[in-house]
Amino acid sequence: MNVANLQIEGLLMAVAAINSELVRKGLISVEEIDLALRKIEASLTGDEHLFEDMSPSNRDAVCFPVRLLRLANTESRRATLPTFSELAKQVGRTKEPYNDQM
Repeated sequence: MNVANLQIEGLLMAVAAINSELVRKGLISVEEIDLALRKIEASLTGDEHLFEDMSPSNRDAVCFPVRLLRLANTESRRATLPTFSELAKQVGRTKEPYNDQM
């Protein structure tokens, strides 16, 4: 595996843990984090460059971190966060096709 991928995996899980701690301390709600992440995903998927110049698999790669963090956020009330591989599998199972794939 590429070392950069491992670094991104660690970074995503660190952000997920920080988000969970912020929710636990009452500084922000799960809903507020989800709204922020939904907005950035909508911004990414609404970008013309993303749709005109990238394949569906590359679009998924761009959106993957946001989708993983959204799933981790919904799980933040659990005692422990799911592992990266559990979250990644769930991202794959829950992703929807893009409009040009229908």
